[in-house]
Amino acid sequence: MKVGILALQGDVSEHAQALADLGADALEVRTPDSLAAVDALILPGGESTTMSQLLESSGLFDVVASRLADGMPAFGTCAGMILLASEVLDGRADQRSFGVIDLAVRRNAFGRQVDSFEADIDIPAVGEEAFHAVFIRAPRVVRVGPAATVLARVDGEPVAIAQGPHLALAFHPEVSGDDRLHRLFLRGLGDGSVAGAAA
Repeated sequence: MKVGILALQGDVSEHAQALADLGADALEVRTPDSLAAVDALILPGGESTTMSQLLESSGLFDVVASRLADGMPAFGTCAGMILLASEVLDGRADQRSFGVIDLAVRRNAFGRQVDSFEADIDIPAVGEEAFHAVFIRAPRVVRVGPAATVLARVDGEPVAIAQGPHLALAFHPEVSGDDRLHRLFLRGLGDGSVAGAAA
């Protein structure tokens, strides 16, 4: 399967390297034609309102939305989590999200750039060793619907969530040097469900 990386803004090369290290076939996605060539999509961290605007101006938003509605797997990190969420509580009036994971998020709710932090968190789905998570202007999950599965928490708050073929993280695994969450997503492609692969 070919995994696309939405390459409009954000940590594109870091995700590409993580996929390459795992032997996955990665392709940068900037146009509807390049999207048509992939079987799954990574939505990287960046600035969610800017990414939303670039998705619209590039003609990608509606075709990505259609592919996701048809079941294309997606892995969203930080801003990517916001794009996958069903509800964005403090977005711009014209900001759209894809709504494929039943959760509500608040943008930058962990604080500004100076409030970024790192934490070792337990993610049983990827093994017993703690995952070193990097939070940069991270979104905060304020509601998780019954269809979604929480995979990890920080101080009781959900930061990693799966629903069917989709995975969303409030942090940036691509900068940690730990590829276990990318591996989980790829395993979910084979199983048809990230949540199932995490069980």
